[in-house]
Amino acid sequence: MLRTAEVIACEDTRHARRLLDHYDIRAQLLAVHEHNEQAAAEKLVTLLTEGKRVAMISDAGTPGISDPGARAVAAVRAAGFKVAPLPGPNAAIAALSAAGLDDPAFHFVGFLPAKVGARRTAIEALKPVAATLVFYEAPHRIEETIADLANLLEAQREIVIARELTKLFEEIVRLPLPDAPAWLAADKNHRRGEFVLLVSAPPPREGLDAEAERVLRVLLAELPVKQAAKLGSEITGVAKNDLYRRALEIKGG
Repeated sequence: MLRTAEVIACEDTRHARRLLDHYDIRAQLLAVHEHNEQAAAEKLVTLLTEGKRVAMISDAGTPGISDPGARAVAAVRAAGFKVAPLPGPNAAIAALSAAGLDDPAFHFVGFLPAKVGARRTAIEALKPVAATLVFYEAPHRIEETIADLANLLEAQREIVIARELTKLFEEIVRLPLPDAPAWLAADKNHRRGEFVLLVSAPPPREGLDAEAERVLRVLLAELPVKQAAKLGSEITGVAKNDLYRRALEIKGG
């Protein structure tokens, strides 16, 4: 496909040129990255209007998946041009396929916020999600991110740390979430590379089944705690006091 393209949109022209030189591909390159994507999207639409055949790649991964490309694709589609996806490298799916976690669903988060408060708030919001949580992380933040995951999520969870996937120093380990900070600290090499973190789904709650939890959360969105617990008990048959205690947990005390 790259050989047939007249223009190749890429995240970094220098990085892309290494790949293209290897295969002796001489297409025109157009940089499309997070700082210029809107303007670059307009150039792509112009090129397509001129009848040019355009391909898009990112440095390491798939465009639009925690990589630039989504806004450009949206602009191209809005202009009436066809966008055809091609299977390509994806760190999240690669990690999931090698993890051995059997949760029935996964929730792709990508990169958490860099600031401490925002990151911890985001993790707290993800706590009830009944699925494997999938994060990306950079080496300079891996220690603090894993420390926050271990401190804020249940100790019964497991974590899969996958670093440098498909590269020379690929490493994939699975361990209890509370043990993850110590594993990172044990060897400086454990903190190197690009990371995918998979955190298993939350353990089942005692006394409150999934349907009662769902009903309670719906009611809490509209009603005070006491009314939500009372009405939830009438709907689900679960004891009002149990629902009241859980409602206080959901509301943060």
